[in-house]
Amino acid sequence: MLTTQGWLLDGKVSYAQPADGYRTGIEPVLLAASVPAQAGQAVLEAGTGAGAGLLCLAARVPGVSGFGVEIDPSMADLARQNIAANGIDGLAVVTADIGGWRGDRIFDHAFSNPPWHGSANTASPIARRRLATHAGVVPVERWITAMRDALRPGGSLTLIVPASQFPRAVLGLQTAEFGRLTLFPLWPKPGRDAKLMMIRGYAAQRGPDRIAAGLVLHDFDGRFSAETQLRLRDGLALAV
Repeated sequence: MLTTQGWLLDGKVSYAQPADGYRTGIEPVLLAASVPAQAGQAVLEAGTGAGAGLLCLAARVPGVSGFGVEIDPSMADLARQNIAANGIDGLAVVTADIGGWRGDRIFDHAFSNPPWHGSANTASPIARRRLATHAGVVPVERWITAMRDALRPGGSLTLIVPASQFPRAVLGLQTAEFGRLTLFPLWPKPGRDAKLMMIRGYAAQRGPDRIAAGLVLHDFDGRFSAETQLRLRDGLALAV
């Protein structure tokens, strides 16, 4: 697999990714910024790809234990190489399908950017990108259930989803007995409709749901907003 070498968090994290196929966007970096983890806690990422989310989380929270599940063997290998290249202890990646993997309730937090597209959506001709974006034989609801089974009671799960899919995500979380749901819109520009949303829930907890103010990603001129840059460049935590 041909790769390109780059950086995350303004050079704090060395990061190689495939030269073609699925390229890392801002989603895993923002997800990593949003996870309410503390040193000594264990965090699961489902669909870890080349490891951007785990690496950014470990850079922000030294001492956190991170575990990634990735179905694509070549991407899982690349994630391990990225972890080794950054010399970060406490991170590991397993090659497995999250739908059939068991975590046995050992994690304090989980996060994921799962594949939401179905058969009605046009699939990429590149197999690696298709695997990352299309749900295939394992529906997203099964991803949610698998992550719930890996979480301790009260553990948090944070998803990033297309805005068109948030009703399905909310129903999946509620069916899996997540409570205290928070909807966190990611506004592309001031006054524009959100295309992406974060959703957080807590395993086996009850409480009021809420809609947060969210984050405006870009200013009117198209540049990342100051609040977004603090997460993408400086690795500042994002309160969801």
